[in-house]
Amino acid sequence: MLTVTDLHVSYGSISALRGISFSIPAGAIVTLIGGNGAGKTTTLRTISGLLRAKTGKVEFLGEDITALPAHQIVARGLSHVPEGRMVFSNLTVDENLSMGAYLLSDKALIAKNRDYVFSVFPRMKERLKQTAGTLSGGEQQMLAIGRALMGNPKFLMLDEPSLGIAPRLISTIFEKIVEINQSHGITILLVEQNANLALEVSQQAYVLETGSIVMAGESKKLRSDPQLKATYLGG
Repeated sequence: MLTVTDLHVSYGSISALRGISFSIPAGAIVTLIGGNGAGKTTTLRTISGLLRAKTGKVEFLGEDITALPAHQIVARGLSHVPEGRMVFSNLTVDENLSMGAYLLSDKALIAKNRDYVFSVFPRMKERLKQTAGTLSGGEQQMLAIGRALMGNPKFLMLDEPSLGIAPRLISTIFEKIVEINQSHGITILLVEQNANLALEVSQQAYVLETGSIVMAGESKKLRSDPQLKATYLGG
């Protein structure tokens, strides 16, 4: 569904991605893991058109999207939930969800997507008229994912969904990620510092270090890899 080929990205003279290549099949949950500064967020931002690749290619559903602007990539069904959630804090939950459907004109589809968001995150229906900035971290994460779902995506990228969330809500968020994948067939690319959790919910994983992929394989096998356990899994 998504293929990244020999992707190089730089911030000025600093090389952030050094020729990474990977592919993601339709219907899968795939995770990118690695330490701070490994290039995980840069990868997502380049795929979604927020950063420009120096060289290399990103293909989505067989189309080269490397040079497309972000809004055209979203229109093709690829949505990005950024690190730090980035909700519109001065707008209500209702208004944030409407922003997610900005590119859609089919009112019936928008209503259907909204009902789906409420079925996944019932709390959003309860908080509809509340200003997004007054929500808890976990609720803001639910809203950020819900806003992305309003755009009717086929492919969802999630950057650090557990960041800044109360521990009791982290498992809820990850249960919902699996539910979105299984009930709606949405393919998911997950970036997550909690490598144990990321490997638990995904089928396939890529390990990034200083802008390069150093390990790849089935998540189940990588969880028992001694090198990975020592570096990322606390054992």
